[in-house]
Amino acid sequence: MIPLALDPARVVIALAGNGPLAVRRLTQLREGGADPQVFSPEPDGEFAALAGDRLVRALPDAADLDKVGVLYVMGLGTEAETALAELARQRRVLVNVEDVIPLCDFHSPSVVRRGDLVMTVSTGGRSPTLASLLRQRLEALFPEEWAERLRTIADLRNRRRAEGASMSDVARETRELIDREGWLP
Repeated sequence: MIPLALDPARVVIALAGNGPLAVRRLTQLREGGADPQVFSPEPDGEFAALAGDRLVRALPDAADLDKVGVLYVMGLGTEAETALAELARQRRVLVNVEDVIPLCDFHSPSVVRRGDLVMTVSTGGRSPTLASLLRQRLEALFPEEWAERLRTIADLRNRRRAEGASMSDVARETRELIDREGWLP
């Protein structure tokens, strides 16, 4: 596996699915800054409400996929999921069919977000439970105040770079700030 962080402003993302896993994935994608097109022929009420005006009440076809770079699929049944994965791959779209490793070109890591601080855990799809447990541990180690801590560190970096400090000086001063504040005991 090669870990990547995708910028949803530069990569078009779509989701085809239904059910609780689709609700969870759509929520995660939006937390990451994406506003994906959502395809679902018969969405349940919660998923339809969450998708809102981004909902298309059908599965994506080749023309739809030609506009997409990444496709998430879940909750549609084996036959539809397999067909969508094959069509996506034919259209050179990276596809992830939830919990079906042979139909995944990539795996979404378990994510902890603290503002711009993003930490991820991946097991390459081998154990979502372990990834979830490790994510929970990271959440405890890095509580919400880390969003503000990162802003403080970024402000120091930006100020010192504007003053002409070298990257090694900025790195040293950042370590000193973190040590002084006791942020990483």
